[in-house]
Amino acid sequence: MAVLAEKRIVLGVTGGIAAYKAAELARLLVKAGATVDVVLTAAGAHFVTAATFQALTGRPVWTDLWNESGLAGRGMAHIDLPRGAAAVLVAPATADFMARVAHGVADDLLTTLCLARNCPLLVAPAMNVEMWEKAATQRNVAQLAADGVSVLGPASGEQACGETGAGRMFEAQQIFDALAAFLQPKRLAGRRVLLTAGPTFEALDPVRGLTNSSSGRMGFALAQACIEAGANVTLVAGPVSLATPVGVDRIDVTSALDMRDAVKSALAGRHIFIAVAAVADYRPVNVVEQKIKKGAGSLTLELVVNPDILAEVAALPQAPFCVGFAAESQNLAEFAEAKRHAKKLPLVVGNLVRDGLGGATNSVILFDDKGQHPLPLADKLTVARGIVDHIANMISPCTE
Repeated sequence: MAVLAEKRIVLGVTGGIAAYKAAELARLLVKAGATVDVVLTAAGAHFVTAATFQALTGRPVWTDLWNESGLAGRGMAHIDLPRGAAAVLVAPATADFMARVAHGVADDLLTTLCLARNCPLLVAPAMNVEMWEKAATQRNVAQLAADGVSVLGPASGEQACGETGAGRMFEAQQIFDALAAFLQPKRLAGRRVLLTAGPTFEALDPVRGLTNSSSGRMGFALAQACIEAGANVTLVAGPVSLATPVGVDRIDVTSALDMRDAVKSALAGRHIFIAVAAVADYRPVNVVEQKIKKGAGSLTLELVVNPDILAEVAALPQAPFCVGFAAESQNLAEFAEAKRHAKKLPLVVGNLVRDGLGGATNSVILFDDKGQHPLPLADKLTVARGIVDHIANMISPCTE
């Protein structure tokens, strides 16, 4: 992952059974091109050895505050380790560790370098559910957050002690993804973004309707990418079963008319509007109150055109920066450019249906006044980050 390539991460490992996940996390970070300096506490060494981390990272493992060499050969590892690092990440972070950091205690290498650091600190809590829910722990977590520490989790689930509940450390991949998201450049800082995502469902009767195969993944990935870039994000979502990205305000809708109303209500003060949703072009003139029974002959439906939400927003006197999507089965460049010019859009993201609709990956071409800008086939979050970067290049920095 490019955002971690050539970055140095200080990985703190404290004493909890979840320390075994830290070995996988170290492997993921190294695979992404990061340099990883592991700081292993005395308690952490009871669960995973220093030799394991040294083998995974190819670097010495730090355990002693009184190490005479230090990273720069001057015996000040607590100063030198965090200096120049992209982040200090502690996983697992025990209740004891978080309590000491919240109160400024510095009695071993890891807590001392956390106090001396001049880079971001992220912690992934891991403990028994009873410990997590205690008032003292919650006060300490609140204090860490107030001090600017990013708290990753915890998750809920089965724990090593046999109990079930909150306190289970995120999986290594989740922590890796959260760190990558945290380190994304904040190119939309201060911007307020409104997105639509997913299909719409136009009811025919109580059980049937007109819809399409849009999964909503591209729109949700763009919401995630905008949050990572520092924006304030509201997502108007059609009927999909996807988790809301952390920090995104979500409004659930069903039909095209519902989506139009939600967009109108949420549009005030928005700098950017990204219309990713695959809105149904037509809806039935009449919705039958009872289930339509199968007959011997054909069924005729009378349809009416749905409103064009994007065109309405783009035509406003003080319209936000509008981004449209064109999913086509053929003649992509022709149809995408026609859409961009007809609706007077600064940017249209085009793709062939076979490359993205309903799937986990996408390959798109960005169409603007300067021409065509292809983004290669990748997972949808990677593509979304590329789109956000292009949007940031097209708009001026926020000065509000």
